[in-house]
Amino acid sequence: MQAVVYRGANDLRVETLPVPKIGPRELLVKVAACGVCPTDIKKIHYGTVPPPRIFGHETAGTIVRVGPKVTKFRIGDRVALHHHVPCLKCHACRHHAFAQCEQYKRTGINAGFEPAGGGYAEYVRVMPFVFAGVVKIPKRNSFLEGAMLEPVNTVLKAVKRLNLLRGDVVLVAGQGPIGLMFTRLLALHGANIIASDLLDSRLNLAREFGAKWLCNPSRGQKGLSSQVDRVTRGRGLDAAVIAVPSDDVVREAQQLLRGGGQVLLFSHTRRGEQARLDLATICVDEKDLIGSYSADVLLQNEVARLVFRRRLNVNRLITHQFPLNQTSAAIKLAAHPTAESLKIVVRQAGT
Repeated sequence: MQAVVYRGANDLRVETLPVPKIGPRELLVKVAACGVCPTDIKKIHYGTVPPPRIFGHETAGTIVRVGPKVTKFRIGDRVALHHHVPCLKCHACRHHAFAQCEQYKRTGINAGFEPAGGGYAEYVRVMPFVFAGVVKIPKRNSFLEGAMLEPVNTVLKAVKRLNLLRGDVVLVAGQGPIGLMFTRLLALHGANIIASDLLDSRLNLAREFGAKWLCNPSRGQKGLSSQVDRVTRGRGLDAAVIAVPSDDVVREAQQLLRGGGQVLLFSHTRRGEQARLDLATICVDEKDLIGSYSADVLLQNEVARLVFRRRLNVNRLITHQFPLNQTSAAIKLAAHPTAESLKIVVRQAGT
């Protein structure tokens, strides 16, 4: 089979590898589509993990081989995959901190080498401990929609970390694919959204996704603060979601927050970076600074309903599709988006 192998920082190579062999309790899936995720981009660009690996974890495809002890799935099933599943028994899981579970940190989908998702290959092996996250794709829905379940899950998990009442005002800073998912899901939860971005094209889509107010910070530094003051009648934001890795945006959001509000970080995933922050805003003003990372398998059925019933129309987010042998170009575009680009997907021929 063909696979795109990570051989070091910024070094991806199309190679011919054996099709993965599966055990009696495992699945072999022919990959149809795999989304490009920012976390994989960072690993590739900064060389934060040792090679060789085959990345890609926002994956959908067709089951082509089933281990003899597998009863839940059959050959021909079209499925969306889920690469991290917690044990639900350990101390972290009992605190619902699934991303800190040791089993969760294992990757249950592999195309060769150290398991890393494998979606940038023609076939992947699916291990039984992640079966709980595998979802069958309805006939009316596409592989592209199936590949979007994983990123939507991460966003829904984050939304549920916010203590919001219907009608609360929430800033979503950054209207890339993730920010737009936040805008839509928060709107579905009854929040009033201020969407901010430097690109008007993305702000227009944010309006379509449910944003009530739009703000382009490039038009003036006081634009956002005056807008927040006006729409909240001086109270301040109930919450802010930071979907861009900008420390300045975090500090501004913390200032615009009401006492007792929440700032949620979603894009600050590179370790070792430090930021200045007035800690009294957290202690005295009780402005919570929280984070959310990765997905929650317990939300998978809810996510599937949102995507497959198109309450969140992920098709509007997918702007570019690349064949497997152009995965490097797909990652480059995702890392350096244009005004026209949003979600980038690697799609296999004939699917």
